Amino acid sequence: MEQPIDVIEQPVDSESEVGYEILEAPWWVVLLEGVIAIIVGLFLLYRPAVTTIFLLQILGIFWLAGGILSVLGAFIFSGNRLWKLLSGILSIIAGIAILMYPIYSPFVVLTFFVIFIGIWAIISGAAKLAWGLKGGGWGMGILGVLTIVLGLLLLTNSLAGALALPWVFGFFLVIGGIGAVIGGLKMRT
Repeated sequence: MEQPIDVIEQPVDSESEVGYEILEAPWWVVLLEGVIAIIVGLFLLYRPAVTTIFLLQILGIFWLAGGILSVLGAFIFSGNRLWKLLSGILSIIAGIAILMYPIYSPFVVLTFFVIFIGIWAIISGAAKLAWGLKGGGWGMGILGVLTIVLGLLLLTNSLAGALALPWVFGFFLVIGGIGAVIGGLKMRT
């Protein structure tokens, strides 16, 4: 004897629309973020060296302050003390190095960033190539090969990549800032 299964029906609002309110940020915050992104992006495009040094000085201050708070947190709070202490000390060292050597630090930080991107590109490209060879299609395989080549180019000439990185970031900040400004204005209406 089969027992009937109770089905609980839930009303579906077919007229609801998913929109910008999901961000849960006021429209003016999104607009302000877009304007700041455009300004920083334009500075990176027109004055990449000075802007990069300035942004890295701000990063150095944040690393120094975050490192100090992490070391204090290692002594005050229990749990992961060794990790907090180690990361705090490394952050303090990085922050001091950036603040003490403002001319050399952009090359070092950007070169490490380019090396990280190169390694990530090789790993990501290998995964895409493997996926393409296992039935993902020729397009995925070609994308994997191109990503591996990009990673190898970045690793073999990381200084050139580091020199080009401020312009790349500037371009993406301007485009993303324009998108954020448009999104903020749409949220307002």
